[in-house]
Amino acid sequence: MIRIFLDSNVLFTAAHNPEGKASLVIELAARGNWEVVSSPYCLAEAQLNLERKHPAALGRLPEILRAVRLVPDVAGERCALSLPEKDRPVFAAAQRCKATHFLTGDRRHFGPYMNKPKDTTGIVVQTIGDFLMDMQI
Repeated sequence: MIRIFLDSNVLFTAAHNPEGKASLVIELAARGNWEVVSSPYCLAEAQLNLERKHPAALGRLPEILRAVRLVPDVAGERCALSLPEKDRPVFAAAQRCKATHFLTGDRRHFGPYMNKPKDTTGIVVQTIGDFLMDMQI
């Protein structure tokens, strides 16, 4: 089973753009194509950014969360990647829940690890577009 961990910017994008690729990934999960998970930390960051930039989109988060399973935050657990402090617990949560994929729009911090599962404990780090292309959607 494909288990996709959604970074906060994916949750933000899905709420902000209901017709976009991030929303499609969540919609296809709701139909049983794969499982989507995230963490309370990512949800809080997405909510904060929506409040600041697109407050009208906040009402869409509860709908999104019907398809997204929240997994516990992981504080203090060792992260396999060399990441900024704020990103370590996010990737550690993806590792802990045995995600097969980690979807993010954060090319700055995760870019060096994209599509290199041998370097990321077997997790495929991708953008939403790359994931959908790999899935031939």
